[in-house]
Amino acid sequence: MRKWWPLVAVCLGTFMLLLDVTIVTVALPEMASGLHASLDGLQWVVDVYALALAALLLGAGATADAIGRRRVYTAGTVVFAAASLACGLSGSAGMLVAMRALQGVGGAAMFATTLSLLGAAYQGRERGVAFGVWGAVSGAAAALGPVLGGVLTEDLGWRWIFFVNLPVSVAAVALTLRVVTESRGAAGRRVDVAGTAAWTLFAGTATYAVIRADAIGWGSARTLGVLAVAVVALAAFWLAERRAEHPLLDPRLFRSASFTAVMVAAFALNAAAFGLLPYTSIWLQTVLGFSPLAGGLVLVPLAGASFVVAAVGGRLLHGVPVRLTVGCGLLLIAAGAAGQAWLGAGSGWFAPTPGLLVTGAGVGLVTPSLSQAALASVPPHRAGMAGGAVNTFRQLGYALGVALFGALATSRMAHGLTGHVPDPHGASRALAGGGAPRLLAHVPAAHRAAAGHVLRAAFTSGLDAAAWAAAGVGLVAGALVLWLVRPGAPSPVAGSGGGVPRPVAAGAGADR
Repeated sequence: MRKWWPLVAVCLGTFMLLLDVTIVTVALPEMASGLHASLDGLQWVVDVYALALAALLLGAGATADAIGRRRVYTAGTVVFAAASLACGLSGSAGMLVAMRALQGVGGAAMFATTLSLLGAAYQGRERGVAFGVWGAVSGAAAALGPVLGGVLTEDLGWRWIFFVNLPVSVAAVALTLRVVTESRGAAGRRVDVAGTAAWTLFAGTATYAVIRADAIGWGSARTLGVLAVAVVALAAFWLAERRAEHPLLDPRLFRSASFTAVMVAAFALNAAAFGLLPYTSIWLQTVLGFSPLAGGLVLVPLAGASFVVAAVGGRLLHGVPVRLTVGCGLLLIAAGAAGQAWLGAGSGWFAPTPGLLVTGAGVGLVTPSLSQAALASVPPHRAGMAGGAVNTFRQLGYALGVALFGALATSRMAHGLTGHVPDPHGASRALAGGGAPRLLAHVPAAHRAAAGHVLRAAFTSGLDAAAWAAAGVGLVAGALVLWLVRPGAPSPVAGSGGGVPRPVAAGAGADR
């Protein structure tokens, strides 16, 4: 048993940091009420954490290779714990968003080193077991977030979804220092500062533009200006990586159709499967009147199906090509999203359940196979880089998915409210942000039932539009994987120094 303690230490941190990606979804209405947050504030509470993960994962992995993975993992856990405490003590939406960003910084340092630490601790068959357990924990954390968030919010208050991280962080740090040995990458490795800065700027500006576009207009000078900055930052990242001696993400990997398709799959997995959850949770609580716990329990089918399919599929589908498990899993996610797109003003809590079950089954198929598909699509000496890229694109998919689906849902709600309220655009933003009770409070009692029906119809029309968009994302990604990912050796990518493989970034440990 002692040999598995490093796995326990790493999985503790992994479960905690990934749980915090989705745990806030059921607490959003309570946060909005307590902190007087707008939809923008609500979106940033969700988005800024995933965005920090997506923006900093590659750079954190390279830093860990240079100065020590256990050191970076431990430091990241301490930062994560301190930020969690500050989140729980926040007195304003601005402070909460800022501390969520700091949480993401700590989470990136942890997440970027987990697989590298496991790769250094285990070899051969034991390494495969460790990676399998880590994958199961990763999938379960994101799926269980809304359920645990509901329990904590209803019984103790929304602040406890952050306070609960403190004892887990202490246990993770103590165990890591005791049982995990230090490891580093190749000697002489440097951090790619230019690439890290350019990627961070791209991820931040792209997400900001999408979130703000609904308020100020997609064609406004500000939106177009921020999107232009994002495009320039992405181009700068591409150029920096082509010239870097030790790139975070070698652009030449995208010459492989398989690698490109896997990155699209990683993005689509988190966007299509989890990008709808914040708005589904708001619908359940502020429109249907569910408690946070009851709202979280409605989402259990996704978590349960994901866990069962991942556990059973790991045995029954052993040896099945990853392009089939990933591609078909994404198609299931698309079908599940489409199954959630048939809501109406009279729909109850059970309406999205079949779709959530199918989505969970898809997540259970994709999650364990995705990293394997990424590693299979690159040369062996780029395995760590591929692992880091998968995690980065997953978190970027969640951040942009929440933002895009939120903008689409709000726009559709405004259309449904036109002719019923003086300011449909403002009312739709309030409705999508959990303001249905406040909107109804201003309606005379004699007209409240009719107004409630209008709000329910508008909200469900927005959810339906967002669900169809999620289905489209999953469908396109699944088709690309089935079409482009092929078995066999990946196309070689030249290393530095006359073909000598360069050390990898964001180490996944698989190439150790």
